[in-house]
Amino acid sequence: MLIETKHGSCPSIRNILLLDSEGNRVAVKYYSDDWLTNSAKEAFEKALFSKTQKTNARTEAEIAMFENHIIVYKFVQDLHFFVTGAEGENELILVTVLQGFFDAVGLLLRGTVEKKEALENLDLILLCLDEIVDGGIILETDASAIAGKVASHSVYEAAPLSEQTITHALATAREHLARSLLK
Repeated sequence: MLIETKHGSCPSIRNILLLDSEGNRVAVKYYSDDWLTNSAKEAFEKALFSKTQKTNARTEAEIAMFENHIIVYKFVQDLHFFVTGAEGENELILVTVLQGFFDAVGLLLRGTVEKKEALENLDLILLCLDEIVDGGIILETDASAIAGKVASHSVYEAAPLSEQTITHALATAREHLARSLLK
């Protein structure tokens, strides 16, 4: 599905999936109404995993058609990365999103891209997904930029005010003030 804007059409993402080597969820985000229930989403994930598990997508991303969607995917260790787009979506854009997600996770997990490490840092991976796509619209694909934004979110919120620099403390105070005014 292409989203129409005043400047033309904008590529969109249907979902981003991170599954383990058995097809179970590690981190997933859905951005379309193609799957209305959680059971429909889980059935899609299981069927997609079954279709792709015998492929060798370890060195480069693979592209496949699946249930009227274009799927791009890549595996590392015991993790399977998937990005889904509409049937007419540009495969290169989907691969760019996949590679940005894959590389950002690698940066955030300091090269140890495996299920145990991913589960221990699930908050970073979920923030990573939020930095890449919002409501199906691609925001960022540069892995360094994504990892930098995620790292800055986790640093600002985790550190007490006494340990932050003045600039960071002011930015945190501004965010808190804005949130309180918006409530």
